[in-house]
Amino acid sequence: MREVSIKTEYIALGQFLKLADVIDTGGMAKAFLAEVPIHINGELDNRRGRKLYPGDEVAIEGYGRYQVVSR
Repeated sequence: MREVSIKTEYIALGQFLKLADVIDTGGMAKAFLAEVPIHINGELDNRRGRKLYPGDEVAIEGYGRYQVVSR
């Protein structure tokens, strides 16, 4: 599981995808979420505005598993 560090209280899923180097630009988030299943803490979710907090686990089909951590 790869760790993705954030400096803020939370991060939106769309921003997280860019920070984790899964997508190149934030504009790609909507299309990516429409095509690739993502599980957050075991639940399927495709809302790019979904807030992720330290401790949350994100599983992206075909890309791997990530954990949000705070700096």
